[in-house]
Amino acid sequence: MIEMALVFLFAMLIGSFLNVVIYRIPKGESIIFPASRCSSCATPLKWWHNIPVLSWLFLRGKCGFCSSTISIRYPMIEILTGLIGVVIYIKLGFSWYAPFVFFSFASLLALSMIDFDYMAVPDSVNITALVFALIQPDFLHALINAGIAAGGLFLLGWIASKLAGREAMGSADIIVAGTMGALLGFPLFFIALFLSAILALVPTLVWRENGVPFVPFLALATLIVYFFDSDAQFLLNKIIYG
Repeated sequence: MIEMALVFLFAMLIGSFLNVVIYRIPKGESIIFPASRCSSCATPLKWWHNIPVLSWLFLRGKCGFCSSTISIRYPMIEILTGLIGVVIYIKLGFSWYAPFVFFSFASLLALSMIDFDYMAVPDSVNITALVFALIQPDFLHALINAGIAAGGLFLLGWIASKLAGREAMGSADIIVAGTMGALLGFPLFFIALFLSAILALVPTLVWRENGVPFVPFLALATLIVYFFDSDAQFLLNKIIYG
């Protein structure tokens, strides 16, 4: 239990950094310099303003200098990242590649939030997720799976584009597919694709006029299938073989 709590706390620290990535990368700003500052008054933050979740609660969701509102999304990202860390710990323990799997999913979380904000995702974060996903005991197998998943989705998108007369799939989705393939392998990759479509169905119908980003649903489905891989495989076998 203590180990799990430590993993959660460490992962929340990474979540705090993800907030910087989510805010700065789309703006073309450095994620290293300058130090964290208020997005409203640009005053550099003190160290006690950057404690995950606790600082937001202590400041009552407001800047300590100008009292402007700090979005609740900041502590939520930190909590979500902490939960991802716990999920990976439960799944992989303290194996040497567990941190890389965690960083891949953390990158997918950042990618998802950016996609919600801009309906577009930066290649830098997308490729980072893929690179971390490839760092596994069987690197070659992960690389082949990533190539097949990305190549298959590229081919599908190319065919759909020709039939529709317009671009049907962006390069970002193809890179995400590579990350999914590296993390899940086959046939779990297909299960995650199917699950992501189910998860996105209702939001797509409700907000179809404004459009709905698909990367968040791909990322969530990948995490669910990764954690419940045996159950997903069993369910698939039941469907196919009865």
